[in-house]
Amino acid sequence: MIRHVSLLTFVPEATEAQIEAAAAALRALPPLIPELRDYRVGPDVGIDTGNATFVVIGDFDDADGYRTYRDHPEHVAVAREHILPILSARTAAQYAI
Repeated sequence: MIRHVSLLTFVPEATEAQIEAAAAALRALPPLIPELRDYRVGPDVGIDTGNATFVVIGDFDDADGYRTYRDHPEHVAVAREHILPILSARTAAQYAI
């Protein structure tokens, strides 16, 4: 299995409504992308300073499943409409589990 972890840092001007809209749009993806085996998203809870704003974690059977998710039109639309407008920085990794 492959796990994808994406840490997103939003611009300081990002509103709670924008962050919640991004979370809701991401949470709507699993029924649309069958390659997603498990999917968790959410905002940082603010325990430590300097953390990313938001995390996305997805599990896939294999690298092809991850690539299907990455390039899926619904995922691309969520990124374009909800994440990119408020994104300051992103880092990600995929690893075998």
